[in-house]
Amino acid sequence: MTTQESFKKRVRARMTATGEKYGAARRSLLARSDQHRTAGPRPWVSDPDVSDDAIRENTGHGWDEWVALVDAGPGRDAGHTAIAAWVVERHGVSGWWAQSVTVGYERITGLRVPGQRPDGTFSVSRSRLVDLDPVALRALLDDDAERAGLVPGLTLAPRSRPGVRSPRFGVSDADGDHGVAMFSLDPAGTRLRLTVTHERLGSAAEAELWKAYWADWLGAVADD
Repeated sequence: MTTQESFKKRVRARMTATGEKYGAARRSLLARSDQHRTAGPRPWVSDPDVSDDAIRENTGHGWDEWVALVDAGPGRDAGHTAIAAWVVERHGVSGWWAQSVTVGYERITGLRVPGQRPDGTFSVSRSRLVDLDPVALRALLDDDAERAGLVPGLTLAPRSRPGVRSPRFGVSDADGDHGVAMFSLDPAGTRLRLTVTHERLGSAAEAELWKAYWADWLGAVADD
């Protein structure tokens, strides 16, 4: 891949992540590139979730080193699974940290934008402490009629076996299907931590809409 093609790919990745038009995304990356040339490190499309200190401590290399190593090794077109396997086999990194290296590399190079899964879909998660009885709330989630009232406007079709700790539901409404939502109910002292994880979303923009939706929904549940 030529330098120009690589840069265009980073511009498109930023457009997806931020909603900017091409010109604005290009100017932002050029400005960031100028800053990094002055400071030393290469430009990053987006920041990895793990700090440079943590990745160096647990894998032996910092982020700029990993980008150079993977670029010189399997390369950007190898795919997530092949890169992770190479990190394990060539550098002796454990499976969990190899995944962290691979995801961070994909974020830095624009192969993956924040919230994007290896299969190209997006996921979001929102959580809130609520003063609710977990048994009663779980009963609402398990009952079809009660669940419809709990999440008005949406149809949640069960996707997991009865009795699992964190039930999953296919999400749909009048506009069609919208991925899968998982509800986690975890004790937090005298309160309950309610978490909604919404997966298999088609774009970063759609993920942001659902992030706002579930934040509002959790606020309404907490206020009831």
